[in-house]
Amino acid sequence: MIDTHAHLNLNNFDKDLPEVIQRAIDNGVEYIIVPGIDLDSSIKAVDIANKYNNVYAAVGFHPEDADKFNDQSVNALIDLSKNNKVVAIGEIGLDYYWKNVPKETQIRVFKQQLDLSLKLNLPVIIHNRESDNEMLNIIKSYKNTPLKAQFHCFSGDLNMAIELIKMHHFISFTANITFPNAKNLVELVKHIQIDDLLLETDSPFMAPQGHRGKRNEPSFVLEVAKKISEIQNIKLEDVIRTTSTNAYRLFKIGKEPQLVYTYKIGDSLYINVTNRCNADCIFCDRKGEAIISGYKLKMPKNLEPPAETYIKEIGDPKQYKEIVFCGYGEPTIRWDVVKEIAKYVKDNGGKTRMNTNGHGNIINKRDITPELKNLIDTISISLNSVYPDEYSNLMKVPESYHSEMIEFAKKAKNYTNVVMSVVGLPEVDLEKAKDLIENQIGVKFRLRELF
Repeated sequence: MIDTHAHLNLNNFDKDLPEVIQRAIDNGVEYIIVPGIDLDSSIKAVDIANKYNNVYAAVGFHPEDADKFNDQSVNALIDLSKNNKVVAIGEIGLDYYWKNVPKETQIRVFKQQLDLSLKLNLPVIIHNRESDNEMLNIIKSYKNTPLKAQFHCFSGDLNMAIELIKMHHFISFTANITFPNAKNLVELVKHIQIDDLLLETDSPFMAPQGHRGKRNEPSFVLEVAKKISEIQNIKLEDVIRTTSTNAYRLFKIGKEPQLVYTYKIGDSLYINVTNRCNADCIFCDRKGEAIISGYKLKMPKNLEPPAETYIKEIGDPKQYKEIVFCGYGEPTIRWDVVKEIAKYVKDNGGKTRMNTNGHGNIINKRDITPELKNLIDTISISLNSVYPDEYSNLMKVPESYHSEMIEFAKKAKNYTNVVMSVVGLPEVDLEKAKDLIENQIGVKFRLRELF
């Protein structure tokens, strides 16, 4: 695990810092990021990071300390950032709750530090309290820049979270999600994919429910991970792996994800068949990082392995709930490889599923649906829209592919179980999609939430 926000530079930890860090290590915390809140605390954060191999620092001025920021502060932060243990500018942002520092001062200092982060090519750690509208407007003004941010101790609403995630920023929650009165936060966590989350404690503040009244510390980040696991009904190991990869993506600390051919999520094993696709969906990250649940799936054609490689990695298929052909590409592009792997799985008592855009017949220039029989137990086809023109715009394919995809689904249901899914985009008519899938095509409907 990586605790991305722990104020070990506050005097709460002066007497037992080595023991605190050792407890974190003993509880599975591999790295800790210590953010500054003013110049003195930023200097102390760097000093601590230099002393401990597993500690990194962020430097910056908190909005409550924005009135301390002056012309010399920028140069001081630049000098501190030359240290290779400094991985971010932060904690910076806006706080309209305390009203100790004028809003105009907070905004000016916040923007100066955002500009500094771009100059230094560093991400930012952002504090936002009761300033959602102003914050979102400022961040949107940086939309076309390389700005990358962690919104720590997130307290905004789902719409704000969605806007930030669309701009490729990360969200994190503290142990306040474990509090009995945290129903709104819990509901929010349900709708934010683990690929967009980081772990943090905000030590020494907000200790988990089982430790209320005590000083919070990085070892308790495990309680945050467990609560996210419970809320999202996913395995703890998936939470830890994914958030650690996310921390690498943002802060470049920890282990760089390496290309995988098979990857385990929950009780299922997924097969990364190809990154190639005949479509170019607007909501797909195939051409971007192509990382999902902490796994790197980015795979050029020359690295696509033969069926034997996948079969060796699968081993006994019965140890998994199912074997799923699903990556950031269209699996029917390598249909012969899929069939060979699926035959091995079925011959050895396993179950199979394939996620497809339904263009398999176009791609292979023949009707492949009869070949699904006894090989693929379930196929999930992306409908995406009931309207050919909208479908074409979303997926960047000819409008005629819409009817081809529907015909593929109708034929496929004669040989296997078919589920058709729709991504919950605002422009998609979900009711008409459900009616088309269930009543006209006659297969199961599934909504895939984008956020």
